[in-house]
Amino acid sequence: MSTRDWIEKDYYKVLGVSSSASADEIKKSYRKLAKQFHPDANVGNAKAEERFKEVSEAYDILSNDSKRGEYDEARRLFAAGGRPSAGFGGGYSTGPGMQDLFGNGGLGDVLGGMFGGGRRRSGPMRGSDLETHTTMGFHDALRGATVSLRLIGESACAICGGSGAKPGTSPRQCSVCGGSGSQNRNAGGFGFSEPCRECRGRGAVIDAPCGGCRGSGRTEQTRTVQAKVPAGVSDGARIRLAGKGGPGERGGAAGDLYVTVQVAAHPVFDRTGDNITLSVPVTFAEAALGAKVSVPTPLDGDVTIALAAGTSSGRVLRVKGKGSTKRDGSRGDLLVTIDVAVPHNLTSKARAALEEYAVATADHNPRGALNAYMDHGNA
Repeated sequence: MSTRDWIEKDYYKVLGVSSSASADEIKKSYRKLAKQFHPDANVGNAKAEERFKEVSEAYDILSNDSKRGEYDEARRLFAAGGRPSAGFGGGYSTGPGMQDLFGNGGLGDVLGGMFGGGRRRSGPMRGSDLETHTTMGFHDALRGATVSLRLIGESACAICGGSGAKPGTSPRQCSVCGGSGSQNRNAGGFGFSEPCRECRGRGAVIDAPCGGCRGSGRTEQTRTVQAKVPAGVSDGARIRLAGKGGPGERGGAAGDLYVTVQVAAHPVFDRTGDNITLSVPVTFAEAALGAKVSVPTPLDGDVTIALAAGTSSGRVLRVKGKGSTKRDGSRGDLLVTIDVAVPHNLTSKARAALEEYAVATADHNPRGALNAYMDHGNA
């Protein structure tokens, strides 16, 4: 990408956020768009794949405080008058005071940090961090599992190993810039640094390019990464896989891969932190007289809970150690909410029994306190 192309790209617009957006807003927008345009969800859709690349490129810049600062500063300087000329390389059209911006620590250094100006380009460069997501079943998330992630993106060329040179040959140090990747130029009375035109900012020249990557050292590949998801992972958790991100340059380390885990809902169980919740219907007789009730757990089969006589609907009983795995290896609890079920249809025998019960308990008014309050309020 040329410097001009970079300056003219509006990464904030690509992600649909304002230039003052917070890191959380940028991340939220990226995740939404990445999920929408991910190749796995748009098989064979070239436009979606291109959009996914644009979104990833924008997030790579805006999610990194240093890169975002350099990007914002460069765009600000150009907006203030540092406008590239038509040829971009033969000089700049400047406004008042712009000469000072191109000295040491000025625009040349800003652009150099991103695109090769300055000596930072000559050394190893770490690869970019990547993000993806995976969906797991409720039980798999509790037990922990190894998932396969299919990633599409640039990787080190398998033929040349990322050097860009034809097998059996090696890149040589650029004789023009001495391997720095940049040149100092003087234009109209001020100096600035720009990527070396001979080696295009790489600091090395490839005389015999690799046929597989045409000298770039990278090819677009589909690769599969195995991610070990720990037991007890929660919905929305973000897991870091060191060294599984974008490939580095000139011997630099690969970036990291961040995996956001989405846990599918369960028809019976729910989760609150490290505790598993469950609603258990019981009959009126079981709640009133007391009973032993068998209930399921997500990982340990069925357990029996004891209902005390007079248990009310909505009461929560705790079964210790039957919840999700915590970071220290211990387990949360199973929280059982009692739900007294009222039958919709009564047989004549059941109705007669309940009518007899109503007569026998006529002296008991469960709404006594409420009625007293109402009488007070109406007085």
